[in-house]
Amino acid sequence: MRLVLVVALTVAALLAPPTSRLFAAGATAPPGAVPRAHPAADDETVPAVGRTWPVGVRPRVPRGWEPPATVYGPGHRGVDLAAAPGTPVRAVADGRVSFAGRVAGKGVVSVELAGTGDPPLRTTYEPVRASVPQGAEVTAGKVIGTVEVGGSHCTAPCVHWGLLRGGTYLDPLSLLPPWLLHRGPSRLLPVLGVPLP
Repeated sequence: MRLVLVVALTVAALLAPPTSRLFAAGATAPPGAVPRAHPAADDETVPAVGRTWPVGVRPRVPRGWEPPATVYGPGHRGVDLAAAPGTPVRAVADGRVSFAGRVAGKGVVSVELAGTGDPPLRTTYEPVRASVPQGAEVTAGKVIGTVEVGGSHCTAPCVHWGLLRGGTYLDPLSLLPPWLLHRGPSRLLPVLGVPLP
């Protein structure tokens, strides 16, 4: 019976969706628990409501989104954005501050995004010294805090930016519209029908 269970679990793991899918997060598995993948909604269900980057104009991304294959599997449940300590951190979209405080010694700010469904999308930023209280209404671009010294899991100073719907982690870059995500250099185009001087 035990062998049948092990074989069934192995087959289920092999048939699990690929890591390009998004999965629910979990910190640690309870003893004896079998991690189960909970596929999240496709990226198309995340509205591109972002109006600004959390830090800077187009920050360097030292580590991107790496969804785990299972609930308790390894991965990177967010995006790291290069940012020096003291850099202002901004809300990417309109919403309400659902948390502003410390978690495991790190400053964390979470913002529930307005008009993004039920449960609403929630962005998280860490390590951030909050400048807004829990419950405050914020607009896109409003400074919600500053990057703290230390407390980052990056090798250089950074902000970890996360996105969740309920308990399911999603790619935060999917909040940004293409014009903001892929902004390139300005190009001059020829003007037709105007005589040369």
